[in-house]
Amino acid sequence: MSSESVRRIWSLACALAAAAACGAAQAVEWNLQPAASPLAAEIHALHEYVMILVVVIFVGVFGFMFYACYAHRKSKGHVAAQFHENTTVEIIWTVIPAIILVLFAWPVTKVVIAQKDASAADLTIKATGIQWKWAYEYIKGEGEGIHIVSTLATPRDQIEGRAPKAEHYLLEVDHDLVVPIGRKVRILATAADVVHAWWVPALGLKQDAIPGFIRDTWFKADKLGTYRGQCAELCGKEHGFMPIVVRVVSQDDYSKWVGAQKKAMLAAADDPNKAWTMPDLVARGEKVYAANCVVCHQANGKGTPPAFPPLDGSKIATGPKTGHIDMVLGGKPNTAMQSFKQLSDTEIAAVITYERNSWSNKAGAVMPAEVKARRK
Repeated sequence: MSSESVRRIWSLACALAAAAACGAAQAVEWNLQPAASPLAAEIHALHEYVMILVVVIFVGVFGFMFYACYAHRKSKGHVAAQFHENTTVEIIWTVIPAIILVLFAWPVTKVVIAQKDASAADLTIKATGIQWKWAYEYIKGEGEGIHIVSTLATPRDQIEGRAPKAEHYLLEVDHDLVVPIGRKVRILATAADVVHAWWVPALGLKQDAIPGFIRDTWFKADKLGTYRGQCAELCGKEHGFMPIVVRVVSQDDYSKWVGAQKKAMLAAADDPNKAWTMPDLVARGEKVYAANCVVCHQANGKGTPPAFPPLDGSKIATGPKTGHIDMVLGGKPNTAMQSFKQLSDTEIAAVITYERNSWSNKAGAVMPAEVKARRK
């Protein structure tokens, strides 16, 4: 064999090995995400158990069928037997599926019951789906009183193809939901506008968030790390842009985070009676606009009509202040414009002032006290 032939065989072997390694990696990616909670581990075990049963049933049924067709084929002189009103056969094909159903139903029922047992939680967090972000309120346990609005952090340049996509493209937020390891966390899911769904696969939970209803679920993370999910219910234009990020930390780190959050909340607490200057309101409003409004109404204020009307020159942004305030506080029914009452009076006053004094608009400032007076 020539050296050239050896070289070609060696190159082919290396290529096959690389392809096999790539295939193995892809096979892992197609599996469920690694479990980060006991409940997720139970779901994984149930998945594997059911898959094994399905394979056994498939092999058994089709193996017997193929054997029967081959061993009793007409060319060998076999004549089809008649089983009409055969009591034995009817009992067999009733009992065997019933046994199979029990084999499926028993472990599945145990896992479903465990998923619904949200009692005795160490921490309770209300998760509110909003087009298109998540608002979190810690309402029980350490951290009670903390409010977070979690918004997509992927830059628009990546979304619009002007920059390379980062590792966590569309799965990164500005404020993570932080929880301590080993603690039972109860999630109260609801929505402010349309149906959303709070879904984090690695933690083994998915719960629809329905306006006017509170549905609960729970998890207890047993591994430190950051776990990512998404809204799993088609909820509108930006459905694919409202990720969920849960960061699991040690108890000590969680306590430090709670302390830092409460200090930040106190520092950010604005006096609604404070009189702001126009430049200060516009500067702050620009940040609020970028975090909450730019996706629909665009940075240039032109919107994307007819779904998202322009703010530049609009009757709302240049008309009476009360109409503009009421629109931001209450939203507009049957449209994508939802309520932003979860923002503070100062934030709403700032963003309205920014909208009323940007682009071609010149309509004056709105003070936090004016927003406070319009809240219902």
